[in-house]
Amino acid sequence: MQFRDLDIDNRLLKPIHHFGFNRTTEIQTKAIPVAAAGRDVMASSKTGSGKTLAYLLPALHRLIRYKPLSRQDARMVILTPTRELAKQVYGQLKQLTASLRFESVLVVGGENFNDQARLFQRNPSIIVGTPGRIADHLEHRHLFLQGLELLIFDEADRMLDMGFAKQLRAINSAANHRKRQTMMFSATMDSAEVNELAHEFLNEPVRIAVGSGHEQHQDIVQSFYLCDHLDHKQAILQRLLEQADYRQVIIFTATRQDTDRLAKLLNEWGHKAVGLSGELSQTARNQIMSQFERVVYKILVTTDIASRGLDLENVSHVVNFDMPKHAEEYVHRVGRTGRAGAKGEAFSLVGPKDWFSFKAVESFLQQTITFSVLDGLKGRFKGLKPKSKKVVKKAAPKANKDANKRSTKPQAKNYDKRFYQTQDVGDMPFMVKKKTPLVDDEGEEA
Repeated sequence: MQFRDLDIDNRLLKPIHHFGFNRTTEIQTKAIPVAAAGRDVMASSKTGSGKTLAYLLPALHRLIRYKPLSRQDARMVILTPTRELAKQVYGQLKQLTASLRFESVLVVGGENFNDQARLFQRNPSIIVGTPGRIADHLEHRHLFLQGLELLIFDEADRMLDMGFAKQLRAINSAANHRKRQTMMFSATMDSAEVNELAHEFLNEPVRIAVGSGHEQHQDIVQSFYLCDHLDHKQAILQRLLEQADYRQVIIFTATRQDTDRLAKLLNEWGHKAVGLSGELSQTARNQIMSQFERVVYKILVTTDIASRGLDLENVSHVVNFDMPKHAEEYVHRVGRTGRAGAKGEAFSLVGPKDWFSFKAVESFLQQTITFSVLDGLKGRFKGLKPKSKKVVKKAAPKANKDANKRSTKPQAKNYDKRFYQTQDVGDMPFMVKKKTPLVDDEGEEA
């Protein structure tokens, strides 16, 4: 379908053509008409399928066509799990609204709280941010959402995984207008917790599922390699980067410490690499992402903070140096390449510490995965046996011979010792005197 065939305001079509988009993706074709009609939407689609435009276009269409419910309150709030994704969504929003009179602000953690409070004094129409920081401003009464028209959750499952359930509920309660429209978009919606949240936040939503998180991404070639230990894993990574004709690469690690260590090692190998982790200041993170987008660096080494939603068109390869802890996160990681119809490659390195995470990914993808081998780098590790539950057998109680002997003897009868010969003697112990036999005058017993 062509974008011009959609029932959206013409003022939104020009910036879409500026993006270079003419035809809608499947999720856009199904979600935009439903959302533009004012219905609540719960949608899932594989990463890189155009979900951001699928909610931005109908949301902006509503803001253009209808009068605001409040003169001062924000009209639309978009929530994302990470600062990087919020910044990217905000960038697309600014491009779409360049010719429209909508004040918009970006509110994320790591930036000056008081400066953000002053931004709310301008009464912005649109707020893009992370749930933690927006909830903080709500608590300090820097903004009010009673007149909110649109509440959008981008990557709702990830926000729950990060522990933002309390903040999401606080924002939902503050935005309590009966005419509010709510949309949830993500690459995966299989979580019971997400469905519970949708039942709580959405009003008779239209559910839209395009493909599933289990399906193989047709535009991404995925390869897996077994590794014996860290040195072996690094040797395989070095060979893969030497052989790959890459434009840009994102390498995912398990810890923040590994990002810096591996980035330093890659630079020693002659690659232009930089590390990105959550412990950096927001300014530093913004600078690194800006440099990577401008191809100042060819390789970005990061944790899962860069696994969601980021649309980086030059990323041709993704490497899982460490397998993700959560199986569904694998889908988001490899989805940083092969976006918008482009081809990409994903390499996953599986060592002994990664084995059970790998098996979880294999189960999640519902596929039997075979391993590739590089010449001269075949390892000895073949996998681990499944963890077996230890069954503790209770030892049979030993027979007590003395107890058995005693049990054969007749048991003495228990009498109520509180009374003796109809006299109440209480619980005090007493002994019964033996009866003295009567003796007659002749000395014989009577």
